[in-house]
Amino acid sequence: MSAWLDEVRWTAEGLVPVVAQEAGTGQVLMVAWMNREALALTAEEGYAVYWSRSRGRLWRKGEESGHRQKVLEIRLDCDEDVVLLKVEQAGGIACHTGRHHCFYRVLKDGRWETVEPVLKSPDSIYGA
Repeated sequence: MSAWLDEVRWTAEGLVPVVAQEAGTGQVLMVAWMNREALALTAEEGYAVYWSRSRGRLWRKGEESGHRQKVLEIRLDCDEDVVLLKVEQAGGIACHTGRHHCFYRVLKDGRWETVEPVLKSPDSIYGA
């Protein structure tokens, strides 16, 4: 039943990088990690479940913020070592900084410049 999970090339730590892409626009929202259980749960539940390296536990995207990611499609790259999720992003916010996506800085003239606005204050999302 889970033979498809055996085809993923997991890191030595048992993880695989995951790119979350907004299905409607093609915008890359974020990059995270999954372990075997997280990927299986994502496929089973239809919502993104990641492995939080900082928390050392499974993390259901939006469990605190409500900004869940409904998974429309799961893809595996040609090297079998990166997963792509095509998602619908609840609330239009994927980043913990309150932005639409996590790639809000651009390298310009040797420094990182913020080019995307905060849509909602992280304090109002997560509490102070």
